[in-house]
Amino acid sequence: MNIKRFFILFTLVSLLLLGLWLPANAAPDRQQISTPTAGPDGRIVYVVQAGDSCIRVAALNNISEQQLRTLNSTLDENCSLVEGQELLIGIISLAGTPTAGPSPTPVPPTASPTPFTGTTEVCILLFDDANGNALRETTEPAIAGGAVSLTENNGEYSAAQNTVIPADPAAYQGVCFLDVPEGNYNITVGIPDNYNPTMNLNYSLDVNAGDRASVDFGAQSKDVVVDPGANDSTENSGTSPLFGIIGAVLLLGGAVLGYFAWRSGKPESKLSGGNNILKK
Repeated sequence: MNIKRFFILFTLVSLLLLGLWLPANAAPDRQQISTPTAGPDGRIVYVVQAGDSCIRVAALNNISEQQLRTLNSTLDENCSLVEGQELLIGIISLAGTPTAGPSPTPVPPTASPTPFTGTTEVCILLFDDANGNALRETTEPAIAGGAVSLTENNGEYSAAQNTVIPADPAAYQGVCFLDVPEGNYNITVGIPDNYNPTMNLNYSLDVNAGDRASVDFGAQSKDVVVDPGANDSTENSGTSPLFGIIGAVLLLGGAVLGYFAWRSGKPESKLSGGNNILKK
């Protein structure tokens, strides 16, 4: 076979193999999830999609499941959702004016006992969200060096504390504000410089007299290296055999080309008769 033709054919075959391999291993498109925006009244509403659960909705919107339940008091014990249902996932202040929480559904007037008056306790925990899923797990400790403020929207109460790491982390519920009067509050959390937030750091809370409220906020260390995940590892491991096959083909082709080049450059000799005399 002519060396030049063989080299051209080998190059075309190699390029064809690479062209077939590259599209098959292109990164799959990631599902894009639109971020809900606040309406004219400052309320941020999420519309339930098929297959949604309370845990998934909370994770998608960087809030805890407890926060989702607090903002949507009509959710039942099992947190059942219906496709198309609207869920309140946050409230923002417009033009610097505090926005009140969602208005309760009007109900017919009924006789009710004298309302309980008094104060309550609000505990706020800033935790190390190591896996970045916006859900506090038992292995994720508290973070020290943060700041927490609790402010009543009408200006009747305001207090702030710094976050600490307790002596007994297992029993720690966060920094607690005692004797908090009933009302609608805005909670704001500041995190240390070496952390990134994994949740919204502002939260609106309705405080009822005599109740105990607990709110969690997550942040992740900037030093954490994100694990690409088991699926990506599987895809990467699957490319190794193909690289090995292509490499073997290239090496074999190089060896054949080298052999033909050696043969073509070797001087040709002819022997004649029994005396083995070299003809010139």
